[in-house]
Amino acid sequence: MVTLAGVLLKEVTKRFGDVVAVNSLSLEVRDKDFLVLLGPSGCGKTTALRCIAGLETPEEGEIYIGGRPVNDLDPKDRDVAMVFQSYALYPHMTVFDNLAFPLENMKVPKDEIKIKVRQVAELLRIEMLLNRKPKQLSGGQRQRVALGRAMVRDPRVFLMDEPLSNLDAKLRVYMRAELKKLQKELGVTTIYVTHDQVEAMTMGDKIAILNEGVLQQTGTPDEIYFHPSNTFVAGFIGSPPTNFFDCHLTKEDTLDSGAFIYHLPKDLAKAAREGTSDELVLGVRPQDTIVYKDAKKKRGLIKAVLDVIEPLGDMIILDLKVGDYLVKAVVSPDFKAELGDEFWIAFPAKKTHIFDKKTGNCLV
Repeated sequence: MVTLAGVLLKEVTKRFGDVVAVNSLSLEVRDKDFLVLLGPSGCGKTTALRCIAGLETPEEGEIYIGGRPVNDLDPKDRDVAMVFQSYALYPHMTVFDNLAFPLENMKVPKDEIKIKVRQVAELLRIEMLLNRKPKQLSGGQRQRVALGRAMVRDPRVFLMDEPLSNLDAKLRVYMRAELKKLQKELGVTTIYVTHDQVEAMTMGDKIAILNEGVLQQTGTPDEIYFHPSNTFVAGFIGSPPTNFFDCHLTKEDTLDSGAFIYHLPKDLAKAAREGTSDELVLGVRPQDTIVYKDAKKKRGLIKAVLDVIEPLGDMIILDLKVGDYLVKAVVSPDFKAELGDEFWIAFPAKKTHIFDKKTGNCLV
């Protein structure tokens, strides 16, 4: 019989003095899913993870693992394994002893421990390191040992707190793919904390975005990117970040930003009028900002002046001045331009978002 190990949080709140670190968080992670808790530093994601692990006690709300309430259970009784940012390996122990330690605490027979450690070491390709101590390992090797120590217990849930943040950029990319592959092979429910949106987008089945302890949106990477629920999500996800323009909705169904007038199709205008007022925010990603070198036979274009060029090899980011706004646009690497050149830009209606300025919520 397969034991389900989904994780459910119901209105979980955690305070530190007057600071509300996690505010009425409700979240469901299905069995075998890989969920990423994403947000800026101090948003409450690590605190939420520690509440699930039992390392912090929430003042309000309920936590379930595999359908069982765990609020009153000690961390050791929750059948979860946590991987920390700092690896937390015992420096005086060999890799073998680090891997064996959790099993020894569980009073597993020595022969069984040897078999289990060997299996995990082979899976992580660290079997040749078993006699070394942590100081003799590279950052990537230490990370694998930390993962192995979590895996060797066969936990129902993996909890990972920014486990790749101490690795260099190249190794981080490699370990992202390895971790994702490993999680699918093991089929263990995983909750992964990071502030890195690239990690979140490439690794997670689902992403839950937090800000100031409040859940902003939960969805697949595509849902989060293409259908952001509010200005925070739209600005946090995507690189370069979304261009935002404070606008006033006119009677003629246009958005007046002060620097340009944007004409709305009927369906967008109808949705825009569902806001709390006529004060709105127009959002468009740099990847969806089209740049023309002239305005011939093209209606509704916005005049812009090139302020900065940012070549990145596979693409170029243009910083364009439009009135008091600085608009970022992504163009191909063969795009030729000089600082001070005049261009014309367009925002395709199907690629734009309109937000209520007061609430920040997405209307379109």
